[in-house]
This record gives sequence, structure tokens and C-alpha cells, in this order.
Amino acid sequence: MSKVKYYYDSETLSYRKIEKKKSHKFGMAVLVTLGILLSSALLLLVYYSIPSIETPKEKKYRRELENMEMAYKQMGSKMDRVQNVLNEIAERDNNIYRLYFETAPISSEERQAGFGGVNRFSQFDGYENSELIKESFEHIEQIEKQLAIQANSLDEIVGLAKEKEKLLASIPAIQPVTNEDLTRMASGYGWRSDPFTKVRKMHKGMDFTAPRGTPVYASGDGKVIRADNRSSGYGRHIRIDHGYGYKTLYAHLYKYNVRKGQKVKRGDVIGFVGSTGRSQAPHLHYEVFKEGKRINPINFYYGNLSAEEFAILLAKSKEANQSLD
Repeated sequence: MSKVKYYYDSETLSYRKIEKKKSHKFGMAVLVTLGILLSSALLLLVYYSIPSIETPKEKKYRRELENMEMAYKQMGSKMDRVQNVLNEIAERDNNIYRLYFETAPISSEERQAGFGGVNRFSQFDGYENSELIKESFEHIEQIEKQLAIQANSLDEIVGLAKEKEKLLASIPAIQPVTNEDLTRMASGYGWRSDPFTKVRKMHKGMDFTAPRGTPVYASGDGKVIRADNRSSGYGRHIRIDHGYGYKTLYAHLYKYNVRKGQKVKRGDVIGFVGSTGRSQAPHLHYEVFKEGKRINPINFYYGNLSAEEFAILLAKSKEANQSLD
């Protein structure tokens, strides 16, 4: 209940109630209305300002998102470097390794197989950094697939290298009698005078003159398929199958150091020089076969001769002299 105020009227010598003027009431009403409007405006301003006011938890989440965005960008840069290295390996794979081993290169279409098409990362749509995240995952998937293709290719190259190594070890690549034991290279591959008939005929091997009992070496890895004297003219002789279409024959031996079916390595002593069969003097008659055809053995002595020694041997092999068998 509001207090009633009075004033003393000196004319009537009595107290009178103080009556509020209408203008005063109106002013108060206006003042109250303005206060309400001002308060509402202030509250509205505060309401719209709330989103820009971060709580400590919101600040923490914002920093985490910024750090995550930075991490994705750094990861993208690292993946670009990995991609460049992978591209260089793929280029060497096609232009060096596969070329050396004579196998078909892997096309860029094969290396990029399975990329594109259906949106496999739609679960990341609708976020602020959706494209960045999707690009990162797509790049990772691309690198994974290319690595798988490259790993399979390198496995194939390893297999080819092992086979190539086996081939290189099998090719008859050394002289069957060392230069230290060699008296002379008596006769080469080609037309020569027969020591018995004196008629010119094709001499299909090379004759190495050496003392009886001189070691004879396998010119390449392989398997002994014959060690007998049941072939006309060759006397005691050995035949080795080197695989890959290559075979070698060692004739007029004094005795054997291997048996049929035995596996030998290049440089193993397989027998000893003699003069058995159709032979005029102790020597080794040596032949090389490729796919069943005799070829000139001079082309295979890169394994144990220097360039100068090979040049001398080549010159002697071309001399039109008399063979020893």
C-alpha cells in the first residue's frame, strides 16, 4: 500500500492530501515504457552476440579442429612426396628392370586401375572440411593400390632375376682348359684339314693341346647326360646339358671325374685330357650346342679370359691349320 503524503495549508490552517498531477503521471508512464524498450533492445543485442562468445570448451574444440585441419594438410604434403617416389620407382621398373629382363612394362592404365567412379567417401559430406578429408582418404587409397601393383611387379622381377642369374651361370662361358695348362690352341671352328685323310672338312669344335692328365673344367652349370665312349670318333667323352637350349661336349678324355646324372658347377673338374678315339695327339676337343646346332665356342669365353687373351685366342682359332681329330 502506497503512502499518502500531506502538506500544511497556512490559509486554512489544516493538512491537505498531496494530489499527483496528471502530467506527472504521464511522464512516469513514458519513462517506464522507455525503460522497458531499452531493456528489451539490450537483451536482444546480448542474445545475438551469444554465438561469438566462446566458452572454454568451445575454444578447446575449435583449436582441435584447426590442428586437425593442419595435420591433414601436412599429411597431404607427405603423401605427395610418397607419390613422387612411387612414380620414380614405377618409371625405373618399366624402363630399366623390366626392359633388362625382357618383359612387358606395366601400363599407366594398369597402375591406375580401380580409381574414380562411385563416391566411396560420401560419409564425409556435409562437414566444413569435407573435401580435404575426402581427398586425403582417396590419395591414401590410390597409393595403397599402386604399392600393391608395384610389390607384385618387384616380386616378378626378383623371379626373373633369379632365373637370369641361373641362366648366366648355366651358359658355357669359360675356356675348358686354363691358359696355364694350355700348350697351344691347335685348331678352331671352321674348315680345317683332316689329320688322317688330309681332306678339308668342317671342324665343328675347338682343339686345345695340353699334356695328358690336364684337368678339364665344366664351362657352365648343368647336368652330365653322358660320360662314355659310345660315340664314334670322340673316344671317352662327356656331354653336359646346361638348360636354356645349351649343351657342351668334351672329347678324347684320358679319364672321367664325373658320372652320368651328376650336377656340376662352372669350373668343376669333370675329366682329364687324353687322346682316346679318333685323335692324333693329347688334346681336348670341345663343342657347344645351341638348340641342337653346333655353334662356334669362341663366342663364349668371356668368363675367364682378358681382352688381350681373347684377341690372341680369336686370331689362332681363325688359322686354317690342321685339326687334331
